Amino acid sequence: MPVQTSHRPQSLDPGAPGRVPPIIPTQPGPGGGRGPGGGKKRTKRKDPLWARLTLIFGAVLMMTSGIAIVGSKAVIGQATSGIAQRNLLGDAGKSDAEGGNNLDGPIDMLLLGVDARERWAADNVRSDTIIILHIPASHDQAYLISIPRDTEAQIPADSKSGYRGGVDKINAAFYFGAQNGGGWEGGARLMAKTIKNMTGISFDGAAIINFGGFKNVIDALGTVRICVSHEVKSHHMSMVDGKPMWNADARKTGKHMTPVVHKKGCQEMPGWAALDYARQRYGLPNGDYDRQQNQQQLIKAMAKKATDKGVLANPLKLKQLIDAAGKALVLDIGTVPIADFIFTLKGVTGNDLVTLRTNGGNFSTAASGRETLNETSREMFQAVKDDTLADFVVANPSVLSNRK
Repeated sequence: MPVQTSHRPQSLDPGAPGRVPPIIPTQPGPGGGRGPGGGKKRTKRKDPLWARLTLIFGAVLMMTSGIAIVGSKAVIGQATSGIAQRNLLGDAGKSDAEGGNNLDGPIDMLLLGVDARERWAADNVRSDTIIILHIPASHDQAYLISIPRDTEAQIPADSKSGYRGGVDKINAAFYFGAQNGGGWEGGARLMAKTIKNMTGISFDGAAIINFGGFKNVIDALGTVRICVSHEVKSHHMSMVDGKPMWNADARKTGKHMTPVVHKKGCQEMPGWAALDYARQRYGLPNGDYDRQQNQQQLIKAMAKKATDKGVLANPLKLKQLIDAAGKALVLDIGTVPIADFIFTLKGVTGNDLVTLRTNGGNFSTAASGRETLNETSREMFQAVKDDTLADFVVANPSVLSNRK
């Protein structure tokens, strides 16, 4: 796949790898995997093609109009034409030598979540959600690996934004790259370069996902099933007259504010509640590590809900889904048409999503107060680069993001 800088859209001004065996659970609870030795062998679900997009682009690209796998590329291309495509990778894209000139080998994408709000400027946002999506050369499974926002990183200098380089939390790379007109594109490029320098991984594509836009996507789905592992009080939202509001806006009303509390247990959540829960880290036992798992759970829940026949059979809901997803992200897959990218990955379904974590989901804090990656995490990223991640996960089950 041609992902070199020269091939990308121009920026705006302002052993052979195998599958993880089904005996390894990818997500406990309703719809999760089975434990060792349990149950029947999983049967591959023939999910509709538009539903597979939820997996490939972090559960937000539910774009095609309910067509089956045999749907034409022309129809898919038309349905996805509203997605903004920009240069988000710069020098962090795969070279020809790394297989960047085709879709035959493993595919690695960088997914960046920004929690932008209308009153915030484009250069005043950090990417607190950092996920590497790895699809092995077999193109029949996918892995999500979250990088902690507080991970200590050497952020390289960036001439366009004026950043001189230095050591900081990794989420600051997006902020520094966005300065002096760099915007979200510049932020993504500096983040991608920082991660490449840290892990050795080059990317086939990238997406910036606006978590605020997720609300409309989930609302188009109706609700998503989320399992709350620990009761937590929201640090961002309160109820005023029975309606959820950002705390800053709620205070302006001068009315009584009732804290939003997410109770323990599995439940159907509307968009605002699912997103608010996925934003929480304060009050959770493992802070940002718990938040990472909650965000991964949200992505997986959206992917599963997208395969619901009720969604597929409702033309109005499908249109809302397509429109909402198109407004929720910015995408970079080089010059490869989205339809070609989708068809290449048609063997991947929502059931093939494996969620992974760094540092075993526990804090590994340096003297600076920032997170560091332990040896197992560094080996995991090397396995991504070598496309041996399935074997690595089998040998190191502690990296699985399972909830107890």
